[in-house]
Amino acid sequence: MVQPHGVILAGGRATRMGGGDKGRLMLSGRSLVARVVDRLAPQVDRLALNANGAPDRWSDLGLPVLPDEAPDRPGPLAGVLAGLDWAAATGCPHIVTAAADTPFLPPDLVPRLLAAAAPSGFALAATEVDGRVRAQPTFGLWPVALRDDLRTALAAGTRKIVAWTDAHGAGLAVFPTEPWDPFFNVNTPEDLARAEAMA
Repeated sequence: MVQPHGVILAGGRATRMGGGDKGRLMLSGRSLVARVVDRLAPQVDRLALNANGAPDRWSDLGLPVLPDEAPDRPGPLAGVLAGLDWAAATGCPHIVTAAADTPFLPPDLVPRLLAAAAPSGFALAATEVDGRVRAQPTFGLWPVALRDDLRTALAAGTRKIVAWTDAHGAGLAVFPTEPWDPFFNVNTPEDLARAEAMA
């Protein structure tokens, strides 16, 4: 399978952190988003950032900045669509997404998503705790072939990622949660303190 493009999703409003760019929060001397870049870049053939507002505030990362096409910032699916449109323009058949506030994402995220892909080309990351598998829907392998379907779904009001992926049969790549959850994300000041301890 062709190596996918990578898209870091940083388009959220970060309301629980008081607003601003959550990916810019510092963790042991490096920003959250820089840590995500370090982990995801070696796994993909090229990398971009989905973010809204002035793109030059991300210029230090040296990445293309992809704003949401959909109005009113309707959530992560809009960022996925921006990434799919970018990949389509370069001829890449799929992308892998990761959230900008998850500094411990797996170093084998992409190969395991590729291995878990359903016939539709979809796969989502997941974790299993106490026998219960839980999807991590901002971490996924997304086929460019379905971008127009996603565009239509967004226009019709679809916002939850799994509401759309379930309709197309996403495979699951299940990751261990020991010694910690690799998809731990920083939503609050308390989370940031916990991440410092983990780092």
